[in-house]
Order: sequence, then C-alpha cells, then structure tokens
Amino acid sequence: MKSSNYYPISTLIAIILITFTTISCSKKRITEPEPLKISQEIKDLIYFKGNENASTVLINSQGGPAYELDERTVDIFFQGYNTDDVLMANVHQAQTQNFNPFVNNDITLEQAVNFNTESVENLYKTIKFFKDQDRTVYVLGVSYGAFLTQELIAEQGIGIADKYLIITGRLDLNDIVWQAALEGKNSEFQNGTTPVVNPNIVTNVMEKNSMKLFAGIAKNKYTQRLETINDLSKVMYIYGTLDESVGSLTSEEINFLQTRNATVISESGNHDETYNNLVVGALKDFFGIAPK
Repeated sequence: MKSSNYYPISTLIAIILITFTTISCSKKRITEPEPLKISQEIKDLIYFKGNENASTVLINSQGGPAYELDERTVDIFFQGYNTDDVLMANVHQAQTQNFNPFVNNDITLEQAVNFNTESVENLYKTIKFFKDQDRTVYVLGVSYGAFLTQELIAEQGIGIADKYLIITGRLDLNDIVWQAALEGKNSEFQNGTTPVVNPNIVTNVMEKNSMKLFAGIAKNKYTQRLETINDLSKVMYIYGTLDESVGSLTSEEINFLQTRNATVISESGNHDETYNNLVVGALKDFFGIAPK
C-alpha cells in the first residue's frame, strides 16, 4: 500500500489550532510576567503597605533610636499618597526586633556599635532584595535613621539604591555630644550651633541604652567615611539651621556634600520642623512621589 503525504482536512485544522494556541500562550508569558512577591524573610524585617508588585519601593530608616517599629509613618504615607505603583516599607532596627538586651543592663559602646551594624545589615538586605527584582528603590533616612543611611552608603557604596533623601542628620557630629550621650547625658544645640551638655545623667536604663546606640553611630566622621565616594548626586541632604538635636551642618560639611554634587537644602527650623516642613516637597521633587 502506497503511503500518502497528505492529511485529512480535520487533522490539518487541529494542527493549526494547536500551533496558534502554543504561540498565543508563549506571547502571553512574554508580555505578562509573573507578579513580584516579597519573601517571608524580608516580610519579617519590614512593616509595609502599598502595592506588593509595585515598581517603586520607598524604604524608610526611622529615627530614634526607638524600641518600636514606626508603623505610623508608613500608614500616613499610604493614606496621603497614590500608592498604585509604590510600596513603602519601614525596616526593623536591632532594638525594634528584640528590645530584651536593652531592658535591665547597660550596654557597652562596643555592643552599641554591633547593634548598629545589625540595623544597617537589615537595611541593606531589604534594599538588595528589591533591587535584585529590578525595582526602583529610594531610601528615606531621618535623624538616627540618617546616620544609619550614611553608614549604609559608606559600607555598600552609593549604588546600592537609586536615590537617598537624608533629613536632620549630621556628617560630623560634635564629639562632645556623642561622648555625653555615651555617659547618659543629653545635649542641646543653642541656635543650632553651640552644643550644651546637661550634667544630669538619665536614670532609665532603656533610655540610656538608646542614647548609647545613638553614640555608637554618631561618633563616626562621615566626611572621612564617605571620602572615597566622589559622586553623591543621588543624595538630597536636608538640614535645619536651628536644629537643637544634632545641630546645623557646618560650612565644611556643606562644602563636602556640594563638591560631590549632592543636593543640599536648609530650613530655618528646628529638628522636627525641618522634617515636617520639607519632607512632602522633597519626596515629590527628588523621588517623584507626589501626594494625592
């Protein structure tokens, strides 16, 4: 019997349909990638709201040092901003993950430095996770969080995130201030420039340990730690000229930032006023994240 090279019309139709379906499915896979997800490891490190699949992630490094994770800032952001394509996350610091080591015993400076290292590592892990998913990552560091953000840049380089908004921090805090904090003494900057130390030592152990955490990071001189980074154009640095908590930036600090192309903005306000008055505009102008 002679073999035939021809197929019945019904068979040809079936082949065409199968081929068309295969091509369509392939195109669908190409044009509709799998939704991005957050691993459980990262979820354990953050408090977040917004679109989990968002292409832009705003990472908050909170002030303090406080013993509770700041959920309020994220909640306010979620209520006031269009978060259809933005996810905001606040990252745990060592003392917000586990405050037990700070309850009954005075920590040492070495321990404070190690806890700060852990906090910076949490920040790094979170940023790297989202960057590895090819998302745009912006970092907001405020007060104590500003120092952690500076340490992150010093350790990991400026390229770890896309942009950094640093508010009410200092590059080179006066030695007298962090040394006083290490002893459990509060300080205040008169007119934003002259540090005055309160001679009274705080008695609450957790408050003293919080001050030591601050001393452990604020003792670093960031005009030295960041000296090898010639381009800081990814940084916007906002400071208050009347900042009573960390003081105003000095001319040397301003010059350091400006000669490396950072955007430097001043506000004629104190620590809290500077943040409250400028953060919304900075998020819009520098990150392109505008309120509703």
